[in-house]
Amino acid sequence: MKWTDSRDIAIELVEQFPEMDPKTVRFTDLHQWILDLEEFDDEPNHSNEKILEAIILCWLDEAD
Repeated sequence: MKWTDSRDIAIELVEQFPEMDPKTVRFTDLHQWILDLEEFDDEPNHSNEKILEAIILCWLDEAD
């Protein structure tokens, strides 16, 4: 997965953190959790606030 795979990342986060409310997640934590995903293989410094926001929005959608 790459940073632009927002939906796939969100699905993995829902599976790894089923009780977590995405609205309460700090970007620093989110960034690290994504880097720790087994399928994630992108450069750590290629993310930005816009990308992390898109992932949070997908996570909210997947969590519903």
